[in-house]
Amino acid sequence: MIDHVGFSVSDYARARAFYEKALAPLGYALVMEVTAEATGQPAAGFGNGGKPDFWIGGEGKLERPVHIAIVAKERPIVDAFHRAALAAGGKDNGAPGLRPHYHPNYYAAFVLDPDGHNIEAVCHTPA
Repeated sequence: MIDHVGFSVSDYARARAFYEKALAPLGYALVMEVTAEATGQPAAGFGNGGKPDFWIGGEGKLERPVHIAIVAKERPIVDAFHRAALAAGGKDNGAPGLRPHYHPNYYAAFVLDPDGHNIEAVCHTPA
């Protein structure tokens, strides 16, 4: 079981603002922030239920882009994530829809964040 995931961003403030808006439909919110004074670089932990499991940080130390998928309980939440992420400045990387090549009920949407990270919302339950 994965406890948390984190990755670097090129512009911390821009990425933090993007993820606050893009992840809200998935029930994720900013849970905690670590200052640069405390750790040498700013970091923000987002999560659901008070536990940060999705971290961004390391301003200016961009590594190669990553792909992260977050579970949505229902298909309309996938749609809402896609709209929110695009409104927050993300780029479409796959509109909401079925991806039957994964399995018959794989309903997902993909966006690229401001640094090109591929963020996915996925629902595995039937419509």
